[in-house]
Amino acid sequence: MARNKERGTPEVSSGSMADIAFLLLIFFLVTTTIANDKGILMQLPPPPEDDQPEIEFQERNIFKILANSNDQLLVENEPYNKPMSELKEEVKAFVLNFGNPDQEGIDTYNSLPSQMKVKAKQSPESSDHPKKAVVSFKANRGTSYELYIDVLDAVHAAYNEIYGERVGITSKEFLELDQSKDVEKRMYQQARAGIPKAISIAEPDK
Repeated sequence: MARNKERGTPEVSSGSMADIAFLLLIFFLVTTTIANDKGILMQLPPPPEDDQPEIEFQERNIFKILANSNDQLLVENEPYNKPMSELKEEVKAFVLNFGNPDQEGIDTYNSLPSQMKVKAKQSPESSDHPKKAVVSFKANRGTSYELYIDVLDAVHAAYNEIYGERVGITSKEFLELDQSKDVEKRMYQQARAGIPKAISIAEPDK
């Protein structure tokens, strides 16, 4: 006669659970990419030499942009509430002004395509010519990163559109020029000849 044996409820062995959890932790640590805030990549100019003469700029050759801690802009000493697209156009007009060109400025003007010559201004109150034009941007330590980047993007876009239009391509195509290729390198140099990207970023106010 078979005897009924009282069997207990089977238990799940949890001895290896700690090992499995540890292996999963190692897996996620190895495969997860942790984003690091590296800030804005900018190339700083070299320190000035002791015997280097101080260069003085005429006031009209400097396009001044100021940003305060409340994200309010002051452009050419006037409050500025316009969109960044208009700021870009104002920078382009300042850079392509020939208010008092020397021979180098005249040569730069003559090298421009006809459609750019039509748009180029000759205001004596603005920059003498593109090689003397400097865009100065100064922010406050309380200025938001969004505004800081928006202003720099507008200034860089102004120059890139000038360069692209000068050689008959878009600003995007200009940025994609491969200087390892002779044809594209010559196009790049032609676009920038006599029109340096002169952007001065002053140390922020505290």
